[in-house]
Amino acid sequence: MEKTVYLVRHCKATGQSPDAPLTKEGKEQAHALVRFFTGREIHHIISSPFVRAVQSVEPLAEYLEMPVEIDDRLAERVLSTQDLPDWLERLEESFGNLDLKLADGESGKEAMQRGAAVLETAPDQCILVTHGNMMGLLLKQIDIDFGFEEWMKLSNPDVYEVKITGENKKINRLWT
Repeated sequence: MEKTVYLVRHCKATGQSPDAPLTKEGKEQAHALVRFFTGREIHHIISSPFVRAVQSVEPLAEYLEMPVEIDDRLAERVLSTQDLPDWLERLEESFGNLDLKLADGESGKEAMQRGAAVLETAPDQCILVTHGNMMGLLLKQIDIDFGFEEWMKLSNPDVYEVKITGENKKINRLWT
């Protein structure tokens, strides 16, 4: 079995809450994604339920005349429900220790497993729209060397192509 899946990080948003919409710049980036994917064969679009993720691909879905399917497993990872002044340091620590689980949060391993389940069942020529931490963990699951430093280089939006052939997976960053 061979398939291609595109991992897309949402465009720039007004905040981190699930209902945070795209900024004006983010809306322009969503239209740039339409241009980016024009000419590529896309059969499905599956998105995190967060508003910013859905809004990032709505213009593309309209252009392709296809629905945006929602999958809760693509939602952003909750590092902790507590306010963490040192959240960036804790996030870095979590990339090195995938079992690290902060207060009412989700470990990297748990988030990887739910994201990997979507990737595994995604149809060929599919776009999966998610968030920075979840995207980073999915990429780390494919390439163990993908870590915090690589996560820091992710952009809004960002696009990675995942080529799956049997048990082998290869990633390639397409967005520049």
